[in-house]
Amino acid sequence: MTKRFFITGTDTEVGKTYVSCELLKHYNNKNLSTVALKPIASGCNDNMQNADALLLQENSSIKLSYDQVNPFAFKEPIAPHIAAQKTGVELSSNNIIESIKPQLNTSSDVIIIEGAGGWDVPLNHQETYSSVVKALDLNVILVVGMKLGCINHAILSAKAILNDDVRLVGWIANCIDPEMSCLNENIDTLKAMLAVPCLGVIKYGNSFSAPIPTFPQRGKEL
Repeated sequence: MTKRFFITGTDTEVGKTYVSCELLKHYNNKNLSTVALKPIASGCNDNMQNADALLLQENSSIKLSYDQVNPFAFKEPIAPHIAAQKTGVELSSNNIIESIKPQLNTSSDVIIIEGAGGWDVPLNHQETYSSVVKALDLNVILVVGMKLGCINHAILSAKAILNDDVRLVGWIANCIDPEMSCLNENIDTLKAMLAVPCLGVIKYGNSFSAPIPTFPQRGKEL
């Protein structure tokens, strides 16, 4: 059975792509086939390609075309729903799901889908990205960018994900601020306060500090 994970973050620029690539490498090293998608990306180059999506494409063992990895690409580095409005693109949960259906049916062991921004990023004035995750019944991993204020951001994000009745299988601490005070104390606080396990810690400039655990799905090993 294919393992499907949706990678979200406490904010933008917290390392969702880095974590996604580390997960891809982890599974690749276990001789499992991988596919990675970034359905929506803002901030593309002149060729309408996004640097994060290119990294996901590069680190997947099954090579898809760029358009398959990133079907909704926008030039300006702005909120996706605003970028879509400005370019006349209809961004909706149905359109996103239809655009990645063939990729989801790829014969692969693991599929990593990277979100955009945080959990409640809008697709339009009625829907957020969570509607896609819920419709596809994905396992969610929360990337916590370890910086001042991250405890509040992490607790609010985790509550929002769980309130949307999807599976939050765990969180990953990504140490993005090399000068953060009381880093270990912050991580320990989150371990105590979040209702799901810490799947790993990424020290600044390094890979995972410990082997990535097996992710649970409804109480069973994947």
